[in-house]
Amino acid sequence: MNTSPLMPSGLAADPTALGGLKALAGQGQDKAALKEAAKQFESLFMRELIKSMREATQKSGMMDSEGENLGTDLLDQQFAVSLAGMPGGLSEAIERQLARQMQGSNPNAPGTPGTPAVPSTVDKVSAGPRQADFVSRHSAAAAQVEREAGIPASFMIGQAGHETGWGRSEIRHADGSPSFNLFGIKAGPGWKGKVAEITTTEYINGEPQKVKAKFRAYDSYADSFRDYARLIGNSPRYEDAMAQRHSVQGFATALQRGGYATDPAYAAKLSRAINTTLSLQRAQT
Repeated sequence: MNTSPLMPSGLAADPTALGGLKALAGQGQDKAALKEAAKQFESLFMRELIKSMREATQKSGMMDSEGENLGTDLLDQQFAVSLAGMPGGLSEAIERQLARQMQGSNPNAPGTPGTPAVPSTVDKVSAGPRQADFVSRHSAAAAQVEREAGIPASFMIGQAGHETGWGRSEIRHADGSPSFNLFGIKAGPGWKGKVAEITTTEYINGEPQKVKAKFRAYDSYADSFRDYARLIGNSPRYEDAMAQRHSVQGFATALQRGGYATDPAYAAKLSRAINTTLSLQRAQT
């Protein structure tokens, strides 16, 4: 894969990949930075499109190995990057919109240095109103916990979105009241707080099975974010995940290897949810 000297070396899914473009814009290379930013956003869109097509044509992914899932995900990322920036492609339209956003209402004004927001063309395809509302609703609490614990807010919101179906399937008590558990954290023997018991799906020997399980319950969503951060930050099982906070794929893969979930495709699914969150956060700023 050929890489432009202006393009950050990370894949399009890397949450820090646009940082270099901001620096380039500040050095007076706005036009080149805009072009590369547009290519990265097109890569992100193409990656989600490729994954949707792959999932729609696969009969089942339950028996896929973790290695196969990771390899497929990385191949999708590389393919998406190679497709981006072709003449007449989506990146040209994205570049024009980014230029308008950076210049403001005056099309003749000089460009303003900074990292542009995700254009609406990408937002409407890769995420819907439910995801946007979920990200907006939990951004303040996640940002506060990021300052306290150092876990990126986008990672936490993306995982909460994946675990709850973006708010559609939050864990509730028997009377229907919310448990405020956004991360599916179970109530083990050492948990002394409130509990919500539900039927959930666990993968046993690669096969999905319905089981009864007890989950932690909180007084607020903010408490859920803080408890999650304590679990990830203080458990030796997730040391590798804390070391991979610069990488969406690395963080998600380390969580799966640490035993956070039994779903063999968890890392790939979580990566997509985090990337959706990153896209929406850029659009909302």
